[in-house]
Amino acid sequence: MSPSRVLTTVLMVAACATLFGCAEVQAWQRGRLARPDMALRPNPAQRALREHVYMSREAALGGATSAGGGCGCY
Repeated sequence: MSPSRVLTTVLMVAACATLFGCAEVQAWQRGRLARPDMALRPNPAQRALREHVYMSREAALGGATSAGGGCGCY
């Protein structure tokens, strides 16, 4: 078997495995996925407090979302 044929076979198998891994989520199953503990940041109050402390230290509004520090540099 030539190396290009082996590579093609491996890529085809990987593509098929990826496609078979997809599933449609039914409406009644979405509730389980939308639980607060499944969120990237499950505690919004704690996140708000940390962002407030970070922005206070940076001495600039929006310090958590922009590049650079409180000095205005990029």
